[in-house]
Amino acid sequence: MFKKIVLISNNYSKVISDTLHTVVNVLEKRNIDVFLDKKCSEFAPGTSHEIIDTQNFEDKGYDLAIAIGGDGTILQAAHIVADYDIPLLGINRGRLGFLADIPANNVEPMLSEILDGKYTEDIRFQLHCELHRDEKIITEDSAFNEVIIQKGNIGKLIEFETYVDSDYVHSQRADGMIISTPTGSTAYSLSGGGPIIHPKLDALLLVPICPHTLSNRPIVIDGNSKVELVMKESKIEHGNLTCDGEMICDLQERDRILIYKKDRMIRLIHPLNYDHYSVLRAKLAWG
Repeated sequence: MFKKIVLISNNYSKVISDTLHTVVNVLEKRNIDVFLDKKCSEFAPGTSHEIIDTQNFEDKGYDLAIAIGGDGTILQAAHIVADYDIPLLGINRGRLGFLADIPANNVEPMLSEILDGKYTEDIRFQLHCELHRDEKIITEDSAFNEVIIQKGNIGKLIEFETYVDSDYVHSQRADGMIISTPTGSTAYSLSGGGPIIHPKLDALLLVPICPHTLSNRPIVIDGNSKVELVMKESKIEHGNLTCDGEMICDLQERDRILIYKKDRMIRLIHPLNYDHYSVLRAKLAWG
């Protein structure tokens, strides 16, 4: 079933070393072609497996990508493989691990079951983000969790207008705004007071960050909506735009940020016993 598998990590800690070797051993026993990104190769000196550069990623017919690390590693891996329709599996060597299903102490049996075809596939959508300035697209990127506009100056708020499908929603002064997917509803959005949205829902979440008007609350909208944020004519020289925690660019007055569903989906692989609510109970310490 899986003949070519690429291993990805952005974890600089040696804690991934043992996990990496366990994964490689399981794959080698099944005569699966293994490809290592540069970070993984640092923990496998002298490896005979091909080393790839994820900065210039090319699909070589990979059947599966395995990310070893925390949710940040999963997000990075999702950005790498999303345009190639390569399914993604996460092994947790981070902290919470909402997206990384396989715990480090149970890698071999759970990975073996998945390689035997005993798994479920979960389709998630991501966001496309465009920054328009002077009627030109200055930059564009994608996000699996969220797109954020936020202040960079600790002592000032930013001012912006929000539109959904060209309909005016509101103007506000705040520390910023989070536009989140259901996947991202358990990330920064949750810390900002947003609701948890089941990942199967076709919805977007707008969460203001510390709004000056306390009646500005999170809003859930249709997942096919187009969100537009317009920076108002005020001093926002310290505002910035981020996608999945990565700084994209500084913001200027009258900038327009367009966010809508991307046409490429993310295919997550889960063990057969995966249950979204049990993940929430475990990660959020619910009773």
